Amino acid sequence: MPVDYTGPLQQLMAQAGISSFRALARASGLSVGIILQVRRGQLERLRLEGVLRLSQALGVSVEDLLRQFVPDLKPAPASPPTADADRVAAVQAEYDRLQAQFTEQREVLQAAFQAEALSTLEAWLLQWPTAAYAAQQNAQVPAARLVPLMQPVEKLLAAWGVRAIAPVGAEVPYDPTLHQLMEGSIQPGDLVRIRYTGYWHDDKLLYRAKVSPAKPPGASG
Repeated sequence: MPVDYTGPLQQLMAQAGISSFRALARASGLSVGIILQVRRGQLERLRLEGVLRLSQALGVSVEDLLRQFVPDLKPAPASPPTADADRVAAVQAEYDRLQAQFTEQREVLQAAFQAEALSTLEAWLLQWPTAAYAAQQNAQVPAARLVPLMQPVEKLLAAWGVRAIAPVGAEVPYDPTLHQLMEGSIQPGDLVRIRYTGYWHDDKLLYRAKVSPAKPPGASG
C-alpha cells in the first residue's frame, strides 16, 4: 500500500512559511507532478538537483529530507571523515554551480526581453513625451485625458532602468553627445530646448534628445 507523506511534507512547508503545494513548486522550481511524487513517498526517484532544490525551499538539509521521506534508505558504509567531507563538498559545489547557472540564464533572458521590448517601443518612446507635453498645454484637447493612462508603462520603463535625458520643454545646456540639434547652429553649453526626449538604459545611451536653440536666431538676452 502506498505511503502518504502529505502530512510530514505539510509540516515542513508550514515551518518554511509555504502555504500550498503549488507555492512549494514555485519556490523549489519543481513541477506540481514532482511534488506529488514526494507526497507519495517517491523522493528517491528525484535527481540530485531536484532533492537539493526541495531541501533549500523547505529549509532543511538533504540528509534530514532523506531521513524523513526515505526511511528505508540504508546508510552508506562507514568511511573516513575526509571521504565524507569530500562528498559533501562535491555536492555543495555542484549545487553552487547550478544556482550560478540559473541566475546567469535568468539575467541573460531578462536583458534580451528588455532589449526586444525597447526596440518594439522605439517609436512610442520617441514620440509620446512630445505628444503628451502638447496635450498638457491645452486641457481642452481630448488627448490630455490619455496622459494619466500611460503612467503604468512609464513606471515599468523606470523599473527597467530606462530614464529620460530631460523632459520635453526643458531648457538645458547643449551637449552634442546627448543632444541632436534639429535646426540652426549652436555652441556646446548654450541653452537648448528639448523637443523630443532621449533616453538612457542604465548606463547605455539609447537615443539622443532632439533639441532646438532656446532663443530664436538673432535674439538678444
